[in-house]
Amino acid sequence: MTQTNKDYLEDMLDMSDVPNINDCQSEIPQFFARSNILITGGSGFLGILLIEKLLRCCPDIGKMYLFMRTKKDKSPEQRLKDQFDDIVYERLKKEQPNFSTKVIMIEADLNKFNLGLSQEDRKRLLDVNYIYHAAATVRFNESLHTAVNINIRGTKELLLFAKEMPNLKAFVYISTAFSNCVHNFIDEKHYSPPIETDKILTLVDILDDEKLDKFTPTLIGKWPNSYTYTKAIAEYTVRQYSIGIPTCIIRPSIVTSTIEEPTSGWINNIYGAMGVVVGSAIGLMRTLHCDPDKVAEIVPADYVISHIIAASWDTAKRKNTLLSIENANPDVPETERIPIYNYVSICQNPITWRKFMYLNEKYGKLVPSEHVLWYYMLFLNKYKFMHDVCVIFLHMIPALICDTILFLSGRKPMLLKAYKKIHTFSAVISYFSTQQWQFKNDAVIKLWSRMNSADRKIFHFDMDNLNWELYIKQIIPGLRLYLIKDSMDTVKKGKKKYRKLKIYHYTVVTVCTIFLIWGVMSLISCIISFF
Repeated sequence: MTQTNKDYLEDMLDMSDVPNINDCQSEIPQFFARSNILITGGSGFLGILLIEKLLRCCPDIGKMYLFMRTKKDKSPEQRLKDQFDDIVYERLKKEQPNFSTKVIMIEADLNKFNLGLSQEDRKRLLDVNYIYHAAATVRFNESLHTAVNINIRGTKELLLFAKEMPNLKAFVYISTAFSNCVHNFIDEKHYSPPIETDKILTLVDILDDEKLDKFTPTLIGKWPNSYTYTKAIAEYTVRQYSIGIPTCIIRPSIVTSTIEEPTSGWINNIYGAMGVVVGSAIGLMRTLHCDPDKVAEIVPADYVISHIIAASWDTAKRKNTLLSIENANPDVPETERIPIYNYVSICQNPITWRKFMYLNEKYGKLVPSEHVLWYYMLFLNKYKFMHDVCVIFLHMIPALICDTILFLSGRKPMLLKAYKKIHTFSAVISYFSTQQWQFKNDAVIKLWSRMNSADRKIFHFDMDNLNWELYIKQIIPGLRLYLIKDSMDTVKKGKKKYRKLKIYHYTVVTVCTIFLIWGVMSLISCIISFF
């Protein structure tokens, strides 16, 4: 690792202002002492951060079970080993060198009957006290068969298994703020599902993939994709099968890079808003169907994780109260039995897409990557027609020209293929970047008020205190380092290349403008001479 890159990472991992987790006033870490935890989706973005935060900030927990499955020819054991080699665990390794002794890998698959668990593992897991169900297929265009099996059937199976655990204190289901996006106003309450759990499971069982694909548009209806559709039904599944289990539902909005923990600006995927930032930063994405004056409903990942842990603590703390409500009065509102938390930014600290992208452009140009393909140019087009026109002139025509040159020079064409993926991605995100939802987040605010000052420092998630400009300033180097895989010691080379690309860019723009004016003037002259 170069010195420049090493210095940067040390700054990102700076622990000088870290709250003392051994503070005797801190209640949450003590509450988790000697508790056994089960996490599903531990290899996903949120799952990785949840594992790290719990192990680091609740050092006295008992065992941590992680569901893992074979993927891409890698065994669960190898996947777990590779995961713990990530930079995101460096701070944990310094503070808790023996953390791995608490981690137990359990081979499981939510897409299989009985979660793919062996009888031996089912017995082993009976001592679990907390379940964090974060596993889901997050591909928005996933086939309905796969999305239903993982997001709905897996949730049902896990809840049925949870009922066998005698000392379970909390079941935390991680949903999405857009599970009920067919409503303009989304309250912290339960909504009627598009279809009941067992009905959709029966359909998936009796229909083959071909027939199910034909019925999918009719089944999904107003929902924009299979992800939000199945998440809405999964919430109903939680309501239906969590009777007798202290449960809560967390609905985070679009989750973006970390702001400070465990390292600033960390992310490992290009979904959602971060995909737009990366695509535009390297010069590939030049247009997005987006209303720039709508709120960009984004939240920092580490804030989401702290909120999830705090919500599980609160649920466990109020376990007897929640269950007594359920037993005493079955007609009581379900939010009293199963609290819902809309973890969003619009209620306390909104930022528009215009400002979000402006700040990304501002700070992105300060540390350009050596891997950029073209100078930054991104149009946020409110109207679909203008976006489609820009796609033709700013994406397809340049890609066709470049791929032709590559083909004639004996190299492999790549831009048209890249833009096909970009257009699929932008079509998905446009649903969320062109609309505006109103949310209610009273439960989140009340949870924050129930925490003492020591716990607020360790598990900080108050959106009121988020400085967007400072946050985005930290996002950019993180994207450069963790996603583009370009170390900070190449900044000078990146700036040199970027200056050249700027000259090329404005040269092309000037030439095209001249030809456009010449063409228009010629057309006008022809029309005048004709008459």
